[in-house]
Amino acid sequence: MPMVCVTDFEAQARELLSKSTWDYIEGGAEEGITRDDNIAAFKKIRLRPRYLKDVSHVDTRTTIQGAEISAPICIAPTGFHCLAWPDGEMSTARAAQAAGICYITSTYASCTLEDVVATAPRGLRWFQLYVQLDRQLNKQLIQKVESLGFKALVVTVDVPKLGNRRHDIRNQLDLKTNLLLKDLRSPKERSSAPYLQMSPIDSSLCWDDLSWLQSVTQLPIILKGILTKEDAELAVKHKVHGIIVSNHGGRQLDGVAASIDALTEVVAAVKGKIEVYMDGGIRTGSDVLKALALGAKCVFLGRPVLWGLACKGERGVEEVLNILKDEFHTSMALTGCRSVAEINRDLVQFSRL
Repeated sequence: MPMVCVTDFEAQARELLSKSTWDYIEGGAEEGITRDDNIAAFKKIRLRPRYLKDVSHVDTRTTIQGAEISAPICIAPTGFHCLAWPDGEMSTARAAQAAGICYITSTYASCTLEDVVATAPRGLRWFQLYVQLDRQLNKQLIQKVESLGFKALVVTVDVPKLGNRRHDIRNQLDLKTNLLLKDLRSPKERSSAPYLQMSPIDSSLCWDDLSWLQSVTQLPIILKGILTKEDAELAVKHKVHGIIVSNHGGRQLDGVAASIDALTEVVAAVKGKIEVYMDGGIRTGSDVLKALALGAKCVFLGRPVLWGLACKGERGVEEVLNILKDEFHTSMALTGCRSVAEINRDLVQFSRL
């Protein structure tokens, strides 16, 4: 039976992956309230289509940080892709390049950054940074991604401490003994250590530290994990280049707002001064349309990419991306939008149900 929607890939991936791997990918923090709300919140938004427009030509292209992408549907940073497919992030990078969209490579990638770049040299790449305690290690990593042609630095801000993921605790999941995180080791360690003791994220990171990051890179800095107008205003004040509205797929603090619900507040706060993106709960092309109508410049996919990867590797990721792009194209045509620029707040309303 052909897989015709993103959730078809979810169902097959669940059959193919081990229980511990599935639980790691799917698991949310605590009771999983926020993880589930990310999806449910989209279902409370209704579309307001406009008809009798010439939609014989619909253009899904847009730009992020000045770079053109084929559609506002890109790949969020998730770690350990080799859990889902042997080639891991290399397959993901090739699929992103073929689709003409951006791939944010995680600090916790299971392939080296060099291999990711070599396998998809023409791809648009951003790098996600978990700020480590060792400042020199951060600096070296940033310099490496700059030299490799990554175009933006995405700093994850919502993990001063790892969230309470009950499934992983029950499964006694120990990623550091199974995966080789080559990019977080010093040259000496690369030749001697069998694996990386996953270095702790710097829980002291604060707004004032952004000036240090800005001093060691020319890359635009995007903050991932902002959920409130107060933090959005601070992001503008500290001259970052963008925000990804995100609750980490519900994997960090349970009980926070769904990303799509937090989006409006953040967009209003930045007043168009910086680009705002979002991740969390995107499952259909109409979800993409709703996010853009509420002010997102682009959406990023997390779990659906891993589902595609688990099912068919590179081809599976391509299929997931193409399904969503086709659905988005259809949703644009059926609501009277001929270009991404025509998508606006008038297209949506919130259901009273």
